[in-house]
Amino acid sequence: MAVRNIRQLGDGMLKKKCREIKEITPRIRELIEDMKETMYEANGVGLAAPQVGVLKRVVVIDIGEGPLVLVNPRLLQSSGEQTGEEGCLSVPGKYGIVTRPMHVKIEAWNEEMEYMVVEGDELLARAICHEIDHLEGQMYVEKVEDGLHDVEYEEE
Repeated sequence: MAVRNIRQLGDGMLKKKCREIKEITPRIRELIEDMKETMYEANGVGLAAPQVGVLKRVVVIDIGEGPLVLVNPRLLQSSGEQTGEEGCLSVPGKYGIVTRPMHVKIEAWNEEMEYMVVEGDELLARAICHEIDHLEGQMYVEKVEDGLHDVEYEEE
């Protein structure tokens, strides 16, 4: 496993649509493990493959309940609305206010290519939508309602 470099806002890779994964190869397994390690090292909630320079439809998410690997995720349903702060590992030190669904239902495959349906509310719904956007070449900065703001960290 290795920590990979995270592409930053302005990198053309982040504007490209990703390709579906047909099978889990050793390289895809390595990518998934590297993505998890990279996300944790950067203290992120989610990471999509294009953020580490790979145009494949895979994301990793962990909202504090353990890692969730989504291969070829596709939104099936969404409902409700939530508006709140959102940030991105590709836009360090910034956040913006974004409106997302309160609840989502998606289909995806796990790292064993086993089909699954995942439902998520609140933060999980926000993270799923944010990461699926990355797979489509879109970033949250395009949806920000009040401009980007600097993140201010409190000293411990």
